[in-house]
Amino acid sequence: MTDQTPPPAQPAAPLSEAEDRQWGSFAHLGGVLGFLPALIIWLVFKDRGSFTNTEAKEALNFQIAVTIAYVALNVLSFILAAVTFGIGGLISFLIPLVWIAAVIFSILGFVKAKDGVNYRYPVSIRLIK
Repeated sequence: MTDQTPPPAQPAAPLSEAEDRQWGSFAHLGGVLGFLPALIIWLVFKDRGSFTNTEAKEALNFQIAVTIAYVALNVLSFILAAVTFGIGGLISFLIPLVWIAAVIFSILGFVKAKDGVNYRYPVSIRLIK
């Protein structure tokens, strides 16, 4: 009987410049769907391309801020609706506006990153450094 140990895992090859820009831009565009695409891209490609690492972190930080805004607006809307029977409904109209802003900023980030330009969101919480 021979010992059939698998060979040690090789580190993933670095991304080419075009692939680096592509995945960096996809991290921004994935923001249309939420924070999961940016998180997955960052976790998979952060060590393979510096541009992708930077852009995916930026997109992830922005999407975390958007998610916090969604949760805060929903909680505030629910509490105000239960207490005042009206103002909560007005607050709930802000939720689609947050989504529209997130989509617009994600598309702007995609376009900039596709061209190889670093994009900084105007509103973001820097949780991932």
